[in-house]
Amino acid sequence: MAHDFIIRGGTVIDGTGGEARGMDVAIDDDRITAIGDLGGAVASNEINAAGMCVTPGFIDLHTHFDAQIAWDPQMTSSSWHGVTTALIGNCGLSFAPVESGQQSKLAEMMESVEDIPRESILGSLPWTWKSYPEYLDVIESLSPALNVVGLVGHAPIRFHAMGDRAHDEGAEPTPAELSRMRDMVAESVDGGAVGFSTSRILLHRVPDGRKLPGTYASNDELLAMADGMRDGGGGLFQVVPDYETRAGNEFQLFSAMADAGTDVLFTVGPGNDESAGAGVASIWGSFLEQQQHKSAQVQSYTMTRPSGSLMGLAQVPPVAGPRWRALMQLPTVEDRVAALSESGTRAELIEEGKERGLLYNPAHVHPLGASNAAPDFHIEGGPSVADLASEAGLHPVEWVINRLLESNGRELFNMWFFHRNREGLGALLALDGVYPGAGDTGAHAGQICDSDAPTHFLSYWCRDRGLVALPEAIRRLTSKPAELLGLRDRGTLTVGAFADVNVFDLAGLEVGYPEFRQDFPNGGGRLCVGSTGYAATFVNGAIVAEQAVNTSARPGRVLR
Repeated sequence: MAHDFIIRGGTVIDGTGGEARGMDVAIDDDRITAIGDLGGAVASNEINAAGMCVTPGFIDLHTHFDAQIAWDPQMTSSSWHGVTTALIGNCGLSFAPVESGQQSKLAEMMESVEDIPRESILGSLPWTWKSYPEYLDVIESLSPALNVVGLVGHAPIRFHAMGDRAHDEGAEPTPAELSRMRDMVAESVDGGAVGFSTSRILLHRVPDGRKLPGTYASNDELLAMADGMRDGGGGLFQVVPDYETRAGNEFQLFSAMADAGTDVLFTVGPGNDESAGAGVASIWGSFLEQQQHKSAQVQSYTMTRPSGSLMGLAQVPPVAGPRWRALMQLPTVEDRVAALSESGTRAELIEEGKERGLLYNPAHVHPLGASNAAPDFHIEGGPSVADLASEAGLHPVEWVINRLLESNGRELFNMWFFHRNREGLGALLALDGVYPGAGDTGAHAGQICDSDAPTHFLSYWCRDRGLVALPEAIRRLTSKPAELLGLRDRGTLTVGAFADVNVFDLAGLEVGYPEFRQDFPNGGGRLCVGSTGYAATFVNGAIVAEQAVNTSARPGRVLR
């Protein structure tokens, strides 16, 4: 009897961190059925993986696909970067639980915090659920290409129980409200949520300027949510902490939640002080090491490069001013380039730019390059827009305009809001307890796209810099997050495991140049990032992408 697939002659890296070995892999239905020398076996379909790596599919621990699945079930750009399972419901935001009349409120929260258009959210999702388990049922009915794991968000839980008071600093839930919140968390976890998420970062606001519900929640309130998770069967606590005003408390919170029996996943970064060097990572390393004796897991994740927003002619203009806003209201990038080419218009835009300055400090803005090659993220160093403009004897706005005209409006410029301490970033990514990626896929769609984090980690940090050995890099992207999420038979290449598999050429692995696509349901757009080097990505035994092009297969499942 023929196998469905045989991947022949590849270098198998099984996800455990063990040594790479040359072997064949057979797939039948949704499972891996044989690994080894399968020279005598036959298959209906074969992939020649000579010279390529064969690994488990990657697990992305930080996405906001909660709504996008409805209009983009292929779950791009993640499906172009070897991701086979995505965690949604991060940062305290989810679309359940919800009562009739609250849908718009939850959509507004998501739009305000994550820059996902409210109209797209309300118009594309059916909103036929009330509880979080019912929401997961709907997600599964949409037949996503990738597997989905969900967190229930603090914001809807708190708003559901406390109403408008949920936003207010100092507002504590009554005993009855806290009990209701705990029960909703228990119901959500019992019905399939992998855990509970919250946001404490002060940047996260709702449209009227108030903070997201849960921002000011006490540790006691969050420990009550841990009780709810335990009542529902146990789970993961995901948090975006407030290091700005409550850093000491946040360390205590992580530890207390782990003591309460919940696994903990929190965001970290090397900071923006480039003089701080690698010492920042040692602080995190010491804390993570201290937590290892606990029964619960405590892990963190970080971006793989300096990031924040991409300015240019696609969505985020180089200058905040009425003349530049008028330029950006022209329907296409080509129209904007044509207007920018007119000497009178260009002079007005330069004048406004000199008056107002570049949108962000030009010393922290770096061009991605204008060629068709992979973007240059300047992690090794390199001149900023301020340096390049000074060298050319131009105002930074003039220099940016010249580059936009030279590239026909294609070039983008990376504003480094976060992670400017590049030495610290490498040291942080080398830590075993730090997951390499906080790409926010599905969020901030017109501003940034870091969906390529797995590809960037493997191509830049692993292959080019040698920060970690390849088997260990694959473990960080596969079995380690699978264990944190409690996924069964995923994250490793073993006989009997689900066939979530990548086949890729490490030498040819590169991230693509970000491109703006006008493909949102309401006519809006987003940045997308492709890749090269991925020959095939399997989800549950079906190929969902070949050479970073989606197939029609949508075999993803909600993993509860």
